[in-house]
Amino acid sequence: MAERDKTSTRGTAEKLFLAGVGAASLTKERVEELADELSKRGSISPADARQTIEEVIGRWRSEATRATERAGTTLATIFRELGLVTRKEYEEIELRLAQVEHRLRLLERDRGQPPTAPPGA
Repeated sequence: MAERDKTSTRGTAEKLFLAGVGAASLTKERVEELADELSKRGSISPADARQTIEEVIGRWRSEATRATERAGTTLATIFRELGLVTRKEYEEIELRLAQVEHRLRLLERDRGQPPTAPPGA
């Protein structure tokens, strides 16, 4: 009998682990269903099952967030090493260039020189 309890507990733990793998996308209703199912099959209460599932979901979401942040940092480092700029940096440079061109046209107008044509004209 003790062997059966040990196997049942291990099976329940494995199911909880597997549930955690897919739990990140589970809806609240599905979490409730899963917790009830696990409590019926194992020696765990529905409340404990729900709490465990929610903890696993929280850890998975936290890990996913950290992995995303690390990937972003790594990519940014690689882009810097390759000499690439981000879209934001490119747009800032484009804006600064437009401001310089505008100021140049104003200066040329004040000196009585014919204004230079804006780019693309």
